[in-house]
Amino acid sequence: MNKRALLCLFCCFILFCSACGKNSQEAEQTALPENVELLVWGAEEDKELLQQIFISFQAEYQGQANFYITYAPKSESACKDSLLEDLEQGADVFTFADDQLNALAAAGALEPLADPQSIKEANLSSAVEAASVGDVLYAYPLTADNGYFLYYNKRYLTDEDVRTMDSLLDVAARNGKKMTMDWSSAWYVYAFFGNTGLEVGLNKDGITNFCTWNQTGGSISGVDVAQAMLRIAASNGFANRTDVQFLEGARNGSVIAGVSGVWNAVALEEAWGDYLGAAKLPTFTFAGQQIQMASFSGCKLVGVNAYSEHKEWANKLAEWIANEKNQRLRFEMRGQGPANIQAAASAEVQSSPAIAALLAQSEFSQLQRVGGKFWDPVSLFAQNMAGHNRTGEDLQKQLDKMVENVTALT
Repeated sequence: MNKRALLCLFCCFILFCSACGKNSQEAEQTALPENVELLVWGAEEDKELLQQIFISFQAEYQGQANFYITYAPKSESACKDSLLEDLEQGADVFTFADDQLNALAAAGALEPLADPQSIKEANLSSAVEAASVGDVLYAYPLTADNGYFLYYNKRYLTDEDVRTMDSLLDVAARNGKKMTMDWSSAWYVYAFFGNTGLEVGLNKDGITNFCTWNQTGGSISGVDVAQAMLRIAASNGFANRTDVQFLEGARNGSVIAGVSGVWNAVALEEAWGDYLGAAKLPTFTFAGQQIQMASFSGCKLVGVNAYSEHKEWANKLAEWIANEKNQRLRFEMRGQGPANIQAAASAEVQSSPAIAALLAQSEFSQLQRVGGKFWDPVSLFAQNMAGHNRTGEDLQKQLDKMVENVTALT
């Protein structure tokens, strides 16, 4: 072989090696995991829980991406308003109450889930319904316990005492104690109207309300409800207190019963110990008969921002937060009832007095579906009832004004 041929072979070899090196470098660069930054909004009380979930998520997907997950506390009730202020700057993943779902979906903040069937099969039908608009699933069910029932101190009250509001208030008054309920919250006030045949709910537009709480014809009237509330407010055993004030009273001994939810189970167990009791809401005297108190029910959901830069990873994280294992962890750490079928059926969940009471009340509960105009007028009306009708205004006129504002179009 002559020198020219050898030189050509050498040059080819050098070019080949160079090409291989270049391809190898490109492959290495292509194989480098991407940086994934995710902002998560959740309840302030969930901080420790979510931090544990983030750690397990990153361990599960180790090497597939460089994760930078930031948690920021955000009230679940205020999530919708904060998100819609600026979707592009909002959280990638967020927990929220199901009554905000319609507005978020209508605004394009949520997109239908890519694999709805597996989520539907894994979760309670009521939770799937709460996470859906029509038949379209928009979010991951997280809890199925967003309702209320009665807590009571068994040192003073028997199971029989708490069956009716009359007997409950009588025992409280005789002992110089209080039974509390928050009438500043329209969410709780629904309890008096919801099982009477009077109605409230969303119109087909998903925004405005219909309401018959001022009804005058027939055997049931709104005035009957108002008079029942005034009788309760007049009892020495009743106090209109917020959730925080209920806990304060339970701790200092001034309160022996109150309407609340599973989120207070741990704190009340610490306050009352083995005397902690929980039951469905009592009946109350309404137009001369005993009517079972109703309740709003709902679920907490995990949503993914449709404007997230990393939607695929955001969906993976949302699904991870809401999977069976982490719903069990949520119950252990926060006492919140799972939406996941297997988690909800666990012995630990089934043995919880608070969850048992919630399930007993569920027969008389209604999925919360009301528009934004519902809350303030109902709260204003109820607080006047709690104050023994301090305005002195005719009850029917107050009801008419409340309904006019609840059903307002703008």
